[in-house]
Amino acid sequence: MLFWIIVSALTAAAAALVMLPLLRAGKLSASPAAGHDVSVYRDQLDELERDRASGLITSGEAELARAEIARRLFAATDAANKASASAGSPLLRRLGFALIFLCLPAVGLGFYLRTGSPEMPDQPLAARLANPGDDMNVLLARAENHLATNPGDGAGWDLLAPIYMRAGRFDDAANAYARALDILGATPDRLGGYAEAQVALSGGLVTTEAQEALQKALVLDPKDARAQFYLALGLEQEGKREAALTAFEQLAAEAPKDAPWLGAVNDHVTSLRSGTAQAAAPEETAKAPGNPTADDVAAASGMEAGDRQQMIRGMVDSLAARLKDDPKNFEGWARLIRSYVVLDQRDKAAEALGTGLKTFPADGAEGQQLLALAQELGLSAPQAAPAEGEGK
Repeated sequence: MLFWIIVSALTAAAAALVMLPLLRAGKLSASPAAGHDVSVYRDQLDELERDRASGLITSGEAELARAEIARRLFAATDAANKASASAGSPLLRRLGFALIFLCLPAVGLGFYLRTGSPEMPDQPLAARLANPGDDMNVLLARAENHLATNPGDGAGWDLLAPIYMRAGRFDDAANAYARALDILGATPDRLGGYAEAQVALSGGLVTTEAQEALQKALVLDPKDARAQFYLALGLEQEGKREAALTAFEQLAAEAPKDAPWLGAVNDHVTSLRSGTAQAAAPEETAKAPGNPTADDVAAASGMEAGDRQQMIRGMVDSLAARLKDDPKNFEGWARLIRSYVVLDQRDKAAEALGTGLKTFPADGAEGQQLLALAQELGLSAPQAAPAEGEGK
């Protein structure tokens, strides 16, 4: 009932605002200014006649003055008639007010009943937080509200950390994983999640801090595929190509045939096996985008946040330029998409995803991995992109 009372009050207020110009017009039309001028000029004519009769002015002067006053009298009378005509009759104004009061609520009510949901009960914030459904923002708000008052709830931090990762909030994810590790202790999943958040924060660089967490995860579970992958990637980034190739080959040999990440591992194996020509030019290899040296990794991990972000942007720009010339680098597209999300350039990440899918269509294994990465990062999948060369 309260809802309809509020709606009625708002409708009345809207109607009043609409009628305000009409009310002002009515007041202006009722103003006696024009009629007052007519009365003044008539009084002047009477006074002029008395002056002529008493001999104060001559007949000729009286005629000239009468002509001027009569001209002004005619003009004032004409203005008064026009004002009265434009104002309209009071009956028409009453009809206009009635139409506004009746039509405005009727149209608004009809529109609401057609497009609104009057049967749906209101759901305040507390109720939405209690039943979040699939709303990621509500899930985050609920978890953050709980942890703000219960910071020692390790299970809460453990639950919140992967949600932050999927939302692209890697700094918050790293902090949540660290809280869960401090409160609940180390597990391969928590250590791997913390390391992955650190890698994402560094734009794909497997930093020393991430490597330490991954090594601890392998101690707890020597078959942890995520830890093996990122440690092998770290070896590749440090220029230890033979060690990285051995690690990736071992991971590929032990992986299940239907593992979703197997394609990325095989791409690294292929790239490292065909790196003989690059190995002959180590200086060029060290400068290749996406292949920072050990010094680069160490420098990035020790930089201030602003300097590190600037370094990451330079590497990302170089990687984007390289992919423009050589688009058949699947691992490069995955790294570029993730890096743009880290830099909070989600529009560029979506653009890179669409461009990558032109080379690796969505119906292929690599395209499916790119779409899975996009879903993980919270990116909207673009429309189906044709394979490179189609339609020509």
